[in-house]
Amino acid sequence: MVGGTIVTPARRAPVRAALAWVLVIPFALWALARVAGLENGGPLTQLMSATPYVALGSLLPVLVAVLGRRPVAACVAVVTAVTLALCVLPRAFGDGAVAAGRPFTVLSVNLLYGRADPAALVDLVRRVRPDVLSAQELTPDSVNRLDGAGLGQMMPFRELRAEWGAGGLGVFSRHPLNGPVVALPGGGRVEVVAVHPPQPSSENLSRWRTALASLPSASAEIPRILAGDFNATLDHAALREVLARGYADAADRAGAGLVPTWPANARLPQMITIDHVLVDARVGVREVSVHTLPGTDHRAVVARLELPE
Repeated sequence: MVGGTIVTPARRAPVRAALAWVLVIPFALWALARVAGLENGGPLTQLMSATPYVALGSLLPVLVAVLGRRPVAACVAVVTAVTLALCVLPRAFGDGAVAAGRPFTVLSVNLLYGRADPAALVDLVRRVRPDVLSAQELTPDSVNRLDGAGLGQMMPFRELRAEWGAGGLGVFSRHPLNGPVVALPGGGRVEVVAVHPPQPSSENLSRWRTALASLPSASAEIPRILAGDFNATLDHAALREVLARGYADAADRAGAGLVPTWPANARLPQMITIDHVLVDARVGVREVSVHTLPGTDHRAVVARLELPE
């Protein structure tokens, strides 16, 4: 009592502690879900694409816990931030290893129901000179428009399953094809598989998982490349399971794994990386770049590879 007045100490410490934990716990649970692959359905599967942004945001709980002098919360926040950083940051640096071999370039693009500008795509083909083009959402009309723009002259060999809607797929090649197998000049072969599973929406989640699980594993007999719109990022356990069957993400190896590919040509900025070129362990990766094309909401991916001799 001071001067007849009872003074009650301010209870700020519990408030700061509560605030620190309120911030730490959601990020810690996210890190657990990401590492353990717990996105078993519902909106968490779609939200997992935001992991790179969550990793950046995980620095906020560290700051709040440290400034609030909450050592336990700070330790949990630091472990969470480091865990998320280890999941995300390696994609920006690559592995620095390039195996010498035969140069081979893959171009992959989702045509958005065949609406991608054919002249722009053919111009990109002319500039980057891919050996193969993996096309998703390939429609019969888009095949005709691409050939009218000159693609047929540059890439006369093709294995197509053009369909109206989003289900069409195709592989165009400079070299002879036998199904998905490309016969290389002077001998040698490589298999290129066009990929486009459905979106992992609530109603399509089972089909999305099944489509990714049904992709062929890497082969010991012939180098195999999977290229397309996977509707998945490297933060999805379903895609990491594909990688575990003998593949590496070319952009991840080249240090371009955080370059977003969707959505393009929209009011929103490109935010997530769902277009990939997966290569088996014997294939070297020299460079991966992305290119915006008019008429489609996906950026095209160009992977410059080195096939084993």
